[in-house]
Amino acid sequence: MTYDLIIGDYAYSSWSMRAWLLFDHFGIDRRLTEIAFADGHVPDLMPDWAPAKTVPSVRTSDGALIGESLAIAEELASRHPDLPLWPAEPLARATARTVAAEMHAGFTALRSDCPMNLRKAYTDFAPSDAVLADLCRLELVWDHARATCAPNGPWLCGEYGIVDAFYAPVAARIAGYDLPVSTSARAYVDAHLADPSFRRWRALAQVVGDDLERYRRDDATGTWPGPSPRPAKAVDGGTPENAACPYSGKPVTHLMEMDSRIFGMCNPRCRDKTVADPEAWPKFMALV
Repeated sequence: MTYDLIIGDYAYSSWSMRAWLLFDHFGIDRRLTEIAFADGHVPDLMPDWAPAKTVPSVRTSDGALIGESLAIAEELASRHPDLPLWPAEPLARATARTVAAEMHAGFTALRSDCPMNLRKAYTDFAPSDAVLADLCRLELVWDHARATCAPNGPWLCGEYGIVDAFYAPVAARIAGYDLPVSTSARAYVDAHLADPSFRRWRALAQVVGDDLERYRRDDATGTWPGPSPRPAKAVDGGTPENAACPYSGKPVTHLMEMDSRIFGMCNPRCRDKTVADPEAWPKFMALV
């Protein structure tokens, strides 16, 4: 089953990120449409998706149009019962649904004061009392989920699932604004920053789309706190080791260098997303 998925800017669209992460993490086939917030009012940019008017939205092969992220997640779970989108165990599943729903409806101060911007890591942002209260609530909710579900790994309720995809943009905000959180919350944030799907989304955020003025802040910036990407750069010349793009299989036209080796891609986007974080892309690393 293949879906049509429409999303907004990688750098800024936190709700788009949630849906995209689910498709990517679980290997669910999708045909992707991207819109740029710089091009205008979102509903005007997706006329073929009416009555949906927000990103993300999904169209199923049987014609259902789903224009809301939690509904998208629930529908994927219903249509793919073989995938652990929700935990199988009832207590963990109920906990995951409750915690995901709170993210969907709450934490308004954090979301308003700290809009997601995956191109920046601020070092001197001063959170308001309302944001600090949201962070305290996050710590309580996350600790409750882990205590209730007792997962073996870093995720909240067992294996990575819908609840974790919903909190990925929160992790990006905590990291990007250097917000004060407990040791256990920081460990959960770090798990997101190291997650391969998260890293792929953030790599795309570095190279796709315009810098939007409405997201600009005057706060000082530093280095992104996640895993350091393997050094790589775009180059204009050299002999690539591969004749076909590792993503599309098309002939090589654009080159990059890593570890004094030259590799080729079929277009600048394939090259630039790889340069942004080479180890996030398994098809490229298979060449290496």
